[in-house]
Amino acid sequence: MKELSFKGVHTALITPFTKKDNLDEERLEQIIEMQIQSGIDGLVPCGTTGESPTLSHDEHDRTIALTVKFANGRVPVIAGTGSNATSEAIRLSRHA
Repeated sequence: MKELSFKGVHTALITPFTKKDNLDEERLEQIIEMQIQSGIDGLVPCGTTGESPTLSHDEHDRTIALTVKFANGRVPVIAGTGSNATSEAIRLSRHA
């Protein structure tokens, strides 16, 4: 297993939404690309800046999955999996 080294600056990403309150996947990709092109060392989707407490389970899972997809191995992704419910934090961590 490859050892990961987390250093530098990791952006806690916002979670963009469309005007119809759906996850804005196109804008998320743009935000991620802008961060990577600007030299960020890593990305943190669904952290405390990412509206995670208000996301549905599907939105949370999708946001993390898309961030991994869009980062495409260029920078590490640290998925936010915190929750007020232990069982939910475990589920989120397993998914991530």
